[in-house]
Amino acid sequence: MLNALMLVTGVAALLLAAWCGWAAYRDQPTKDWHFIGMAVVSVLALVQLVAGITQLARGEKPDQGTTIFVAYLLGSFACVPAAGFMSLAERTRWGSVTVAAAGVVLAVLEVRLYDIWGG
Repeated sequence: MLNALMLVTGVAALLLAAWCGWAAYRDQPTKDWHFIGMAVVSVLALVQLVAGITQLARGEKPDQGTTIFVAYLLGSFACVPAAGFMSLAERTRWGSVTVAAAGVVLAVLEVRLYDIWGG
């Protein structure tokens, strides 16, 4: 797997978590700028999903199994968009908390993907 892509995605997810956490601290819901940040992180996760599937198609294998690797790839791709939709439904500070939590979850998923691939 591309270690640099995992690192960039994890750092971007943590930055998004800090940004939305700050908004929640200030008692603000997610705003348009937060959704742009979520889109950037989601695009990074999409690039990682495509890169991971491409490597699997080329015959490379993760150390801990292909099924769990693909499951984590799909989970990391769906994590932030799902939180974004939930934050649209909850237009209070708790929407920002939800996105902040998703950013932390995505960063943890990136570490786990690194471990599954054999890093």
